[in-house]
Amino acid sequence: MASRDHDRLDELQRDPYPLYTRARRAEGLTFVPELDAWLVARDADVREVLRRADDFSSVRALLPDVMPSPAALQVLAKGYGKRPTVVSTDGAAHRRHRAPLNRGLSAGRIAALLPYATERAEALVDTFAADGRAELMRAYARRLPGQVIGRLIGLEEDDVPDAVYGGYRAEQLLFRPLEADEQAEAAEDVVALQTMLDRYIRDRRESPRDDLLSGMVAALAPGSGELSLDQRHELVSSFQNFLIAGHLTTTALIGTTLLHLLRDRRQWEMICDDPALIPAAVEEAARYDSAVQGFRRTTTRAVTLAGTELPAGATVFVAYGSANRDERSHERPDVFDITRPVSRRHVAFGHGAHGCPGSQLAREQMALTVGLLARRLPGLRLDEDRPPVVMRPTLIHRSPDELHVRW
Repeated sequence: MASRDHDRLDELQRDPYPLYTRARRAEGLTFVPELDAWLVARDADVREVLRRADDFSSVRALLPDVMPSPAALQVLAKGYGKRPTVVSTDGAAHRRHRAPLNRGLSAGRIAALLPYATERAEALVDTFAADGRAELMRAYARRLPGQVIGRLIGLEEDDVPDAVYGGYRAEQLLFRPLEADEQAEAAEDVVALQTMLDRYIRDRRESPRDDLLSGMVAALAPGSGELSLDQRHELVSSFQNFLIAGHLTTTALIGTTLLHLLRDRRQWEMICDDPALIPAAVEEAARYDSAVQGFRRTTTRAVTLAGTELPAGATVFVAYGSANRDERSHERPDVFDITRPVSRRHVAFGHGAHGCPGSQLAREQMALTVGLLARRLPGLRLDEDRPPVVMRPTLIHRSPDELHVRW
């Protein structure tokens, strides 16, 4: 993609909401060249697409914005090939990938994980509480979710930073314009992550434990014999997808939740005075500025959606972020208001068969974070000495680039 095209895509991704508004008001669907897709913007249409998996396939849900260079592809060939995952499968294949995730993210397992999450959150705040200011994305939001998801999966604590770094490098490689040598370096980091995950997978095959790694290995590769190369490829793909989704999305949600609370001191002070408002604040933040703005779907046959005729093989971008600002479904949708009645009717975590299996774990970390900071740093505010907050140019993990605060 040319530099000018990337500039237009970056501008759209940093603030997609004006486009969403126009698309909701237009007749039919709007084709967006920067996305090379038809934009599904209205809440009712988004839900319809997500219900009709037979007509709108997930196979190409995560098309890259950038095709890796030949040098990067040569490096990636040394790793573990891309295989379908829970995000990019439908029907029986999707249910096969989804079942071990549902078990691994059960209410009981999440409850058992919360004391560890609380301990890690407190320890992270301890590292900067006496400083009077911090950049919260680096100091907290990009660290807690990786530690929590690493614990859930079954990674050793010393390996978590490398795993998180590898996840960010995979996102950079597929969604950011990098020079050819930078792409090759990012690909090396992705292969290092894959090699680490393969080592864990083979270890759990030999010595299962009570963790998500062992559960997924048993579910996706039943039996006790040595794993085939194809099974290892599939398992690495699944764990890489889960690891990245598990920490990047929650990092983004923590960042945007704090950003919008701190932009309105009245609402932050309400939280400090009445922590019972935290569940409403979590839901409102997820609705108002969804971390995952949407996924692509591909038509499996000629269909008509919102009056627009689409041929087989057409790409649509199912915009969760737009559905959550739809005037037909939400009163004053462009207003961030934590006093709304608590409602999970938004689609910030998807809808239907592909609804996010980790949504409750993400909610718990958001609530934990808001409550902890309101208790320990009630004077928290955006640092007015710093430039205005800039959002990262992505529709997959929307969050602040940096979040400078003081107290």
